Amino acid sequence: MRLVRTLVSADAVDEVEAILDGYDIDHVVVREASDREDAVLVEFPVPTQAVETVLDELRDIGDGEDAYTVVASAESVFAPHVDELEARFVTGTEEDDAIATEEVRATALDLTPSPLTYYSMTALSALVATAGLLLDSAAIVVGSMVIAPLVGSALTASVGTVLDERDMLWEGLKTQLLGLVLAIAAATAFGAALRYATVLPPALNVTTTQQIAGRVSPGLLSIVVGACAGAAGAFGLATGVSVALVGVMVAAALVPAAAAVGVGIAWGVPGVAVGAFLLLVLNVVAIHLSAAAVLWYLGYRPERSTAGGDDAVGATPRYASAAVLALVLAATLLVSGGLVAAQIGFERQANEAAGDVLADESYADLELVSVSTAFRLRAPVSVGDEQRVTVVVARPADRPYPELSRSIAERIERETDREATVTVEFIERQTATTSEADADTEVSNMLAGKH
Repeated sequence: MRLVRTLVSADAVDEVEAILDGYDIDHVVVREASDREDAVLVEFPVPTQAVETVLDELRDIGDGEDAYTVVASAESVFAPHVDELEARFVTGTEEDDAIATEEVRATALDLTPSPLTYYSMTALSALVATAGLLLDSAAIVVGSMVIAPLVGSALTASVGTVLDERDMLWEGLKTQLLGLVLAIAAATAFGAALRYATVLPPALNVTTTQQIAGRVSPGLLSIVVGACAGAAGAFGLATGVSVALVGVMVAAALVPAAAAVGVGIAWGVPGVAVGAFLLLVLNVVAIHLSAAAVLWYLGYRPERSTAGGDDAVGATPRYASAAVLALVLAATLLVSGGLVAAQIGFERQANEAAGDVLADESYADLELVSVSTAFRLRAPVSVGDEQRVTVVVARPADRPYPELSRSIAERIERETDREATVTVEFIERQTATTSEADADTEVSNMLAGKH
């Protein structure tokens, strides 16, 4: 339940009471004691889902956006018509989980902590994510997502876009971009310190670390993660559901990718840095577009300006800023999406090529485990652009296949018209079977190797 207090002129009291009586809303009218002798304070409790509906009607007879209105949470309400209101707006035909526009605006702004807290927590989350990536620890990477405060800035920008709140829009974008730049810088500095202080093994290859490799080759599923994170955040914000857990999802799409960019820079591996940066850009765009789309779908719109007034004249330029941002984000998504689509196409062809080679009778004892590609600095969009492909294959113990990598590389080049550097990693298996009565026991010894 919400408790609404709004200040109206004495001349409009009868109209206000008529609207409230039409909804069977219990209310109190109090004469205002300040210098405004013609002002009256109207107070009434309503279900959360009814706030927007009632306020929309009150705005039409009041001072619009300039009216004094406060919406507060009500722990419990005892009034004659409360049960009927809840039956109508909470469980009845007018059920709607969306909360009032003012509450969405205020909640989005409250999600972002003070600058000191925001940037400090963002930097700390980037350091934790960098450690998790280098240690190849999924648990540590998840921990970095929990402490990242990025959901507030993301949703603030999306709400500002939909409601045509220029200050919210640019403040959200500025806060998020500065936070991500800080995260990349922190990850770069931390990674460089670890590298040159010989804290990590000198032979560490960041391109083969699983947690990093999974974030340097953007794919369709990566975009889905970002889009779902933004949509979930918008639903949580608009329905009054806690967005704390959604914040972890938003951070999952941003923090590890930002940390991977820093690792790529610190180790001087452009492929890692560029691939992770592209993933980061895609996720930022996907989060904002999906969140804005969900808020628009739920009915949130810019406040109507008074027809013929100064606000109406200036409404178009103000709304144009949000439209321009939407176009820029859409263009970024299309360009980045084109690069990702090319990468996805190459991965599919590489998978097919590796599968075709292993289908030959001479490789009957081999089993294809996985095929992965590294995102190149120039992206796989031009003929002759060399690609790095890693193929993981299970083989019988002590059975060499010295020509396998060459065969796969040649097959990939024939099917894609692109040169490929193929690394084959073998998982050697040794299997023994013993029989006792009707039971069989299998013992497998897995040994890792490379070719």
